[in-house]
Amino acid sequence: MRRPPVVPRVRVIDSDTHIDETEDTWNWLQKHELQYKPTTAYPPNQDPSRPPARYWMVDGRRQPRFLKDDERTQTTVATRELLDPMARVRHMDDLGTEVQVIYPSLFLVGVTDKPEMEFALKRSYNRWLADRTQMTGGRLRWVCLPPLMDIDKAIEEVRFAKANGACAVMKKGDREAGHWVNEEYYFPFYEACERLDLPIVFHIGSGVPDFTSSREFPWGRFARLGAPPLHAFFNLVTFGVPAKFPGIRWGFIEAGASWVPFLVYDLRRRMSRNLAGDGGSTPKGYSYELATDIVTKNKFWITCQVDEDLPYILQYTGEDHLLVGSDYTHADASQEMDFPARLQERAANGEIPQSAIQKITHENGKVFYGL
Repeated sequence: MRRPPVVPRVRVIDSDTHIDETEDTWNWLQKHELQYKPTTAYPPNQDPSRPPARYWMVDGRRQPRFLKDDERTQTTVATRELLDPMARVRHMDDLGTEVQVIYPSLFLVGVTDKPEMEFALKRSYNRWLADRTQMTGGRLRWVCLPPLMDIDKAIEEVRFAKANGACAVMKKGDREAGHWVNEEYYFPFYEACERLDLPIVFHIGSGVPDFTSSREFPWGRFARLGAPPLHAFFNLVTFGVPAKFPGIRWGFIEAGASWVPFLVYDLRRRMSRNLAGDGGSTPKGYSYELATDIVTKNKFWITCQVDEDLPYILQYTGEDHLLVGSDYTHADASQEMDFPARLQERAANGEIPQSAIQKITHENGKVFYGL
């Protein structure tokens, strides 16, 4: 008998968690799509004195599939790979978390430039997560991966996602499917998300297929993975995209929030000078009325890290547009498993208003993800 979900007393929405894709992720590939199925490989002649390594082979190329340490990640294989979704829910009870929003690991970057392969893999991923989370009574919510090389199929996946427990749709902030976020190519997709009331999220990562294994090495990592959400923010404002789709909520996930004051300053400076035309910074033909509150006006929500300069950042975002997440399963610089306690400590020290704590940890996530 399945253990019924238990809602914890402390209401926390974890706005950025992950799963590790596993062999079960590909169980929804159709027979003619099995040729695209990722396989696991191991480097030859591994050094026994070093931690073991493995990787996915996708489209004939290596993609990271890390072997993770339970102690370092503070998770288990069963919770990381959703082998036991209710074990993850029980862990959430221990952490005082009401809802986790799940992002991918493998698909943080593009893994193929073949439309038919992208569709097959993302379709299987979406159905795997719909199946794995449906037993949790809404405690585990997931983010849809749309196959954006085919907009019609992407819209089909968004419709499936809305009907099966997804609470957002993931988009890359750089050039994805050969197009930038402001291009009309994406407008039918944006219209579908708006009709279905699904927010669009820009997690760190890249839409350009990564065939260099750059995620495994530090060189170029920020430009490749960290900068795209910032680029999306800049282009959405510069080209007035949110005004065209006023019902959409836009999220910027796991990139921190310290960049927001700089981009707001930069956009105001550029637009105040109206640098349109030859060699200018403002696109020709665009006329701007830049909102005093760029974040609120454009329906932007941004995840923060608990040790950032929040008093300064709050001047630009307000209390109602910051989110926070644990980065559950990932043991990197963004991991903050104890974020509620650390935020509460800062409020107790008088650094940030007490009113901001419940908003950042719960209320804003509820509004943004439509929970």
